[in-house]
Amino acid sequence: MDPIYDIAVVGYGPTGLTAASLLGRLGHRVVVCERWPGLYGLPRLTHIDHEAARTIQAAGDIDHALRDSSLSEYVWVNGKGQTLIKIPADPNGPLGFPDHISMYQPDVECAIDERLRTYGTVDVRQGWAVTDLEQDADAVTLRLRGWNADTVTADGPHDQVRARYVIAADGSRSGVRELLGVERQDFGFNEQWLNIDTEWLRPQPPEYAVGTQYCDPARGHMTINIGTRRQRFEFALLPGETTEEMTTPESAWRLLRQYHDLGPDDLRVVRRLVYSFEARIATRWRVGRVFLAGDAAHTMPPYLGQGACSGMRDATNLAWKLHLVLGEQTPDTLLDTYESERRPHVTVLTHAAIGLGKVANTHDVEAAAARDAAFAAGRIPPPPPFPPISNGVLRQNAVTPVGILTPQGRIRTVDGTTGRFDDLTGFGFALVTAEDPTEALGPERLALLERLGCAVVSLDTVEDLDGRHGAYLRRLGAVGYLARPDFVLFGSAVDRTDLGTLVDDLNAALFGTVRTAV
Repeated sequence: MDPIYDIAVVGYGPTGLTAASLLGRLGHRVVVCERWPGLYGLPRLTHIDHEAARTIQAAGDIDHALRDSSLSEYVWVNGKGQTLIKIPADPNGPLGFPDHISMYQPDVECAIDERLRTYGTVDVRQGWAVTDLEQDADAVTLRLRGWNADTVTADGPHDQVRARYVIAADGSRSGVRELLGVERQDFGFNEQWLNIDTEWLRPQPPEYAVGTQYCDPARGHMTINIGTRRQRFEFALLPGETTEEMTTPESAWRLLRQYHDLGPDDLRVVRRLVYSFEARIATRWRVGRVFLAGDAAHTMPPYLGQGACSGMRDATNLAWKLHLVLGEQTPDTLLDTYESERRPHVTVLTHAAIGLGKVANTHDVEAAAARDAAFAAGRIPPPPPFPPISNGVLRQNAVTPVGILTPQGRIRTVDGTTGRFDDLTGFGFALVTAEDPTEALGPERLALLERLGCAVVSLDTVEDLDGRHGAYLRRLGAVGYLARPDFVLFGSAVDRTDLGTLVDDLNAALFGTVRTAV
């Protein structure tokens, strides 16, 4: 009989890496099945936000991951160079990182890969493709074949693994999703753009340190910095242009010269590739013991920079819930809240990305002129703020906000240790209070928090060096707040008596999923 892993993760991109590392950090036996023999080694994503950076902090060495990173400001201009939209970057985002970061994806993936291999509980099986799966009452059996990178087929030796749960993070063309027979809703956005990744042969000119989307009806194009030493250029394919034609070296240099007056003395071209931008969401994210995550569950156009960030949110949401279920602290029905929490959030972001994509892909000259006039007259609202989590594991009937993100600042503990909040408290629940909550909670509630791995942080004994946690309490009008492991606010307490009720409500939310399901 094959040994049963706690979790099998299929796919080893940002979503799979994050899930495997967080679950390994929590002590679970994880097997990763990835068809390619090594990490991809080239940048696909170029942008993360402060929430994704905080997730990477939990999953890997964040300083290594962001060693070649910079602020990621973004400007949208029309064909005449007039500004339509400006998305600034705050270097001091409330989660402890800039809110928009340009980074080099291989550094991020290496930082997480190196961390998870130190846990001793994660078995990374690269060069193996999942060809079939079978579920029973206890586990999922994944059937594998060795992957031939030369022929791009699974024609190698056979093997199989068993796991109690499976996270399918195997991309937009997910083989696991196909094996499950899950369809996707297509939102009708389909565009093709040529991607040219480059490295600077001279210091990056200042104008390229800001991402610019050129919404030119003649040909939409854009450029975005990848840290400080690399640059991405993208060009919309026009009717009649083919992938084969546009990915030649001659086409790349022609476009770089025509639109940016850049040539081989300025840049080295690393990669040329045509991407198809789409917007699709799987109709189901859970089938028995198998969960779809990242691009396997949802794809969106890149204009909001939220594709990979959304996949990392999926991974973090699943990791802490699987941890509680596998530890038999909560019922399996807790896992149903994964889709009910994540689907509405990612759907809003998908529609926002589609809206920005339509601005970038307006090819009709008259329509573009009307668009420009609407922007100039102030009739186009700015992109909406990211939505909070609106249901699931949240305090019910709360008088203060729930479902929003909680802050991270630097703290100094009683023994004088200084560092980022998460580094000193760990990956898990956190109860942050203005004063020592021991008396208000009592031994039974404190024991519950300990079983849940909840850090209890009292700001009258821990120094809030940046003032962020105290300011957050004042913003909420609360004496304490309870953060979930995915940095989402479960709820807050308006007074000391309410602190105890807050913990009781967490207990009910975690265990009440049984009653909800029946």
